[in-house]
Amino acid sequence: MVSRVRVWLNRTYAENVFFMDQLRRNPSDRAVEIHATHGDPDSPVLAAADTAELEPEGLSPAAYVEYALDQCARRGIDVFVPRLHQAAVVAHRAEFEAVGTALLAPPPEAVAVFQDKVIAYEAVQAIGAPVPPWWRVRGVDELVAAVEELEGGGHKACFKPASGAGGVGFRVITRAPFSLTHLNGFPSPYVPLDLVVQALREAEEAVDWLVMPRLEQPEVSVDCLTGRDNRVRLAVGRTKNGRRRGFTLSEQWLEPARRIAEGFGLHHLSNIQFRMFGDRPVLMDVNTRPAGGLHQLALCGVNAPWAAVQLALGEDPGEIVPPFLGQDYAVVAGPRPVRGVSLPQQRAEEVPVRAAPVPTVGSVEVGVQALPL
Repeated sequence: MVSRVRVWLNRTYAENVFFMDQLRRNPSDRAVEIHATHGDPDSPVLAAADTAELEPEGLSPAAYVEYALDQCARRGIDVFVPRLHQAAVVAHRAEFEAVGTALLAPPPEAVAVFQDKVIAYEAVQAIGAPVPPWWRVRGVDELVAAVEELEGGGHKACFKPASGAGGVGFRVITRAPFSLTHLNGFPSPYVPLDLVVQALREAEEAVDWLVMPRLEQPEVSVDCLTGRDNRVRLAVGRTKNGRRRGFTLSEQWLEPARRIAEGFGLHHLSNIQFRMFGDRPVLMDVNTRPAGGLHQLALCGVNAPWAAVQLALGEDPGEIVPPFLGQDYAVVAGPRPVRGVSLPQQRAEEVPVRAAPVPTVGSVEVGVQALPL
């Protein structure tokens, strides 16, 4: 009898309820038990999991690793998909392996490169993958110089934090003065240059921004599955042009994505995003984790989450070629349940600090009480 697989997702995106659905609908019909933790008791991933806990707040990265190791040992986790504190977790891969848990995440060297967008662009450019022009900005003079150079070349300037994810802090520079136009309708990413300059001058500390041209659509997110031998098993592009979404296997997107995934050892699942600069695709961002939209590859007959779990368990799925490309589509939201009960929450002071390695329990059956949905 094939044993069930226990998978843990920590403080992940709400869209990963679909990641969990796909794990359960794996083509081998192997039983999958999913554990989820989150800081928000109403996160739908908690309701979608078989077992769930609220995470303690205020843990340092090092303390979070201790918490994660305890979770893996107590829950008998076979595969851990870390999002929160990913860099700290992957630095302790050997300790997770000692308790029988495989990490579905790249090695620490790869994660470190892509934590800082400037370092990432420099590294990617060095291996010959296309990147847009960029400037690292920490103050007013650097910002104005970068904006003027971009505008002199006929481009719109934008900026975002050098370290960040999910589009947080992204703004497009405009020369239009602040007016009622900026207050009508929904909030806009456009911000007048004079207000940005004023805010920087009044700030008590320096910023750390990446300034670059505003890149144009289409946007293509290439989902890659890469083995620990640095060979890509799966690469499919998901296209976005306004509301319309679709899929592509065009090499203008896949070739640079493979070069990045294999060149930096982005093991397991990564998401590499491109947009257009003029008439050529250039790198926009690299995520060293599964994308929130990964489940959309099901429209191409591909179950990427399960293939990734297989790879993490040492069961190589081989090269995966989509049997077909799904038709163009649009994304609409739908309701998902939340848990109707209070979840147990560990306080930070209750997180154990290990005086010795936790004994291996990866092959031991651990009884877990599932909370009712």
